[in-house]
Order: sequence, then structure tokens, then C-alpha cells
Amino acid sequence: MKHRLLVGLSLVAAVGISACSSSGSVGASGDGGRTAIDVWLMRDSVSAAFQKEFEKGFEKAHPGIDVRVQIQEWDGIGEKVTAALAGNDAPDVIETGNTQVAQFAQSGGLLDLSDKVSDLGGASWLGGLAEPGAYQGKQYGIPYYAANRVVVYRKDLFEKAGIDASKITTRERWIDATRKLDKSGRQGVYLPGQNWYTLAGFVWDEGGDLATESGGSWHGTLDTPGALRAMAFYKKLQALGKGPKDSDEANPPQAEVMAKEQVAQIVSTPGGANVVTQNNPGLKGKLGFFPIPGKTAGRPGSVFTGGSDLVIPVVSRHHDAAYTFVKEITGDAWQKKLAVAMSYVPNRTTLASAVAGDPGASAMAVGAAQGHATPNTPGWAAVEAKNPVKDYMTAVLTGGDPAREAKKASDAITRAMKSGT
Repeated sequence: MKHRLLVGLSLVAAVGISACSSSGSVGASGDGGRTAIDVWLMRDSVSAAFQKEFEKGFEKAHPGIDVRVQIQEWDGIGEKVTAALAGNDAPDVIETGNTQVAQFAQSGGLLDLSDKVSDLGGASWLGGLAEPGAYQGKQYGIPYYAANRVVVYRKDLFEKAGIDASKITTRERWIDATRKLDKSGRQGVYLPGQNWYTLAGFVWDEGGDLATESGGSWHGTLDTPGALRAMAFYKKLQALGKGPKDSDEANPPQAEVMAKEQVAQIVSTPGGANVVTQNNPGLKGKLGFFPIPGKTAGRPGSVFTGGSDLVIPVVSRHHDAAYTFVKEITGDAWQKKLAVAMSYVPNRTTLASAVAGDPGASAMAVGAAQGHATPNTPGWAAVEAKNPVKDYMTAVLTGGDPAREAKKASDAITRAMKSGT
């Protein structure tokens, strides 16, 4: 999930990322007897310029610690981290996708940081990062940065239709505006039938969830009243365009579809706008952003929060130095700089103003205040591997009975979660 969300965001950063030093063993010392810590950061997590600035600033503030960052690839990272946690050569700090923390914590390989939450400003953490960073009541993952979906829209088409995007503050206003745009061969919105992250936001808006825990086991809950209302709204919105009912936003890539100039809106990370203009330079300057609307004007729509947490392996030999690194990079000063450099949402609601000058990131920050994560259990990975949510959406959009299809999907989710734990 994390990898797919950041495909678009990677284009926000104009520079590449490179590892800054050789790996070495965790217990090694740097020059002058300094403590050397190895840190795994993920590809496209930081720019080369930010990495250089942070390392210089950190080592100046903490001359006794030598930071050695190693850039990791998302493909295969789960297996790599699992192996590292089980061995004796794990790095001291690891960046992990927020929804992966439970999987790694289950093994017992992560350091419990519950007693550090207050020191790290946990009271204002984004829920979509903090909640999946906890497992069985203990905090293992420390929120690093966030990203979520917004509405990317054509400013010129909105203007021609007499629509003020800033007034689209409720789902019904969104529907009304989209209907006005869906004419003359133009799609009011391009929304593929299997964009299940967007559906999840509507489910949370309705007070539902994808799955809940009861009696020590997890059960799919797409057949609850709130979840059924969410699917009904999704169907209404999806009909105001020509998005395929049997595929997701990657097939075909929705940004490429929007680049063909017949689409007024897509639901995407802001980085998707860069892909649109790369495919059609004529649209440069014509794209805008607004948060996904909620049910009422005073509350933006709920969103799936993608992003990363930082964890410290139990086998690290330098817990204190590792914690110092985590505290610095997740603290106010560096969070503000990271948000500006990478167009990310900072890890705290109190830092949203840091991206006020970035239209896409500021729209994300508004939505991030209503951020959620997928069910916080290692068994959820098995659900995504089969993804009955996608099959359910296609079935309803092609005429299937919503209640019957939702029950089938909920049962499939329950079976998958039991097999995955």
C-alpha cells in the first residue's frame, strides 16, 4: 500500500536519492570513537539535498553520533526487514510503511517506545500514522510523514462550468458540481470501479470500517449499514464518468487518462498532477487540488493515510543513539523542512501550516486530520493479497445486489484474516 501511494509522490521530488556510505556492522564505531548508527530509509522518502542537510545538522548537534543512511527499495522490503529483525545485524533505525508495523511488531523484534510518546509530542500525531504504529496497546512505530489522496481538478473546466472549487465542502455539493461537469463528451470525474482506498474513506465517513475485532478475532464488516451507505455513494459518484468498473486506478494509469483532456477530476495524491502534466504539458498551470469532501461542511472526508513510521529493532546495540535520531527527524524543526522539501504532510496536526504555500500538500494536510489506516493486524496483508474488496465493488457496480455482495466480501475478508495471522 505504501509503495503504490508514493508512486505519484516520488515525482514531486526533482532529485534522486542515493545511499551515503558503506553499510558496515551495527556495532561499528565512526571516526574519533563516535557511535555509528545504520539507518534504513526508503527510496523516495527524502531527497538527496534534504538527506545531506539533515545529516550535517544532526551530526553538528550530536557530535558523538555518526549517521550512516542506506537507501532501501520497496520491492521485497518486508522480507528483508523480517530477516534483519530475526538476525544479529539489523540496522539501528528502520523506516517502514505505517501499515507494516503490526507485522514486524508481532515477531517481537521491535523496541517498545510507549514511554517515549509524550517526549515525542504524541498528543498531536496524525492518527493514520500513530494508530497503525501501535500493536496490542504498545507504541512501536513513531510517525515520520504522511501522504493521502485529494481531488485533482481542471481549473479551466471548473471555471467554464461556473464552479468554485472552494465551495465544494460536502459530498452532495461534490456530486452537484460533478454532474455539471459530466457533459459534452467530458467526464465529470474519472473514478475506476476498484479504487478501494477511496471507498474506504467513504466507509469511515459513515462510521463503518473494513473489518473490526471482536472476541479476539477479526471479521469483515462491509455488510454493515454504514459501509453499505458508503458503497451507494461511491456508485453514484462513479457513474458521473467513464471509469472502468472492473479495474483500479493503475489499469490504465488514471493520470494518463486525465492527460487526454476529457476528465475534469481524479482522486489521487498530488503527485498525480505531475504525471498528468508530464503526459500533457499543455495542462501545466491548469490543475488544482481540494480535500475530498465530507458529509458536512465542517469536516473533510476521511482518507486512507499512507506514509511511514520509524522503528528501532530490539537487536540494535545503540538504542539511545537510535532514539536520538528518531527524535530529531520527527521533531518540529526537521518535520517542517521535510514537508517543504518533499511536499509531504508533517507527522503532527499542529504542523500543517508548514505546507501552506504548497497547494497540493496543504490540501493533503486538511484531509490528513481525518486520516485512517487499514485494520491494525498482521492478517490484513492476506486480505490485500486476494483483495475481495475490489471484487465486491465490481459486482455492485455491474448490477449485483449490494447487501448480498457485501456479505460475500465480508466473509472472504474474515477467512483471509484468519489465514494470515
